[in-house]
Amino acid sequence: MLISFLRALILYIVIIVAVRLMGKRQISELQTSELVVTLLISDIAAVPMQDTGQPLTSGFIPIAALVLCEIVVSVWMLKSRKFRRLICGKPIVVINNGAIDQQEMKLLRMTTEDLFEQLRQKNVFSIQDVAYAIVETNGTLSVIKKPGKNSPNADDMGLMVPDTGIETVVVTDGEISESGAALCGKSRAWVEGVLRGKNLKTEQVFLMTANTAGEFVIIKKGSKGVIT
Repeated sequence: MLISFLRALILYIVIIVAVRLMGKRQISELQTSELVVTLLISDIAAVPMQDTGQPLTSGFIPIAALVLCEIVVSVWMLKSRKFRRLICGKPIVVINNGAIDQQEMKLLRMTTEDLFEQLRQKNVFSIQDVAYAIVETNGTLSVIKKPGKNSPNADDMGLMVPDTGIETVVVTDGEISESGAALCGKSRAWVEGVLRGKNLKTEQVFLMTANTAGEFVIIKKGSKGVIT
């Protein structure tokens, strides 16, 4: 039992390292080659994890080879547009200037239900609002609304909106995140100073966010109220 647990733990760490080496992407953003490698790694790791008679190297070596192949392919795709198109394909326009391209949808084997589902995920509920819809190489749908269907922004209305910079989490569940504070240009001392000014201890804070402009939001543990 202990041996099985240790083997599973080691393989878990190896897979995390392998995925980190391949880069940070969400599952929905994986390109074809990345998805294939991810699936193969999970299958390969399952064999020595379940069969204690198999040496761990029977999992390590194929995983390392797959990660190396993916890194080489990624570098090659950066250097060659033709190779990238061969591996990943190209974006396909399924709605062009307000008109659905039925031929392209057939080539993608994309049903109208699939199209409308992805449009709803983009907060578009009427096909008449869409000027262009593009299926990206990772399968996601990019949507450009018709000019009259876009919500007006501050520039359209001639308003000046102050730039508050990036907002990050600086305290989570009673612990200060120095990396989060650094992202918004703040320090641990600044966070502690703000908390002292609110008569709070770090361990009393469930969540605190701050932005580059120095604005902050604090939520105490066990409280639904917000302190600003």
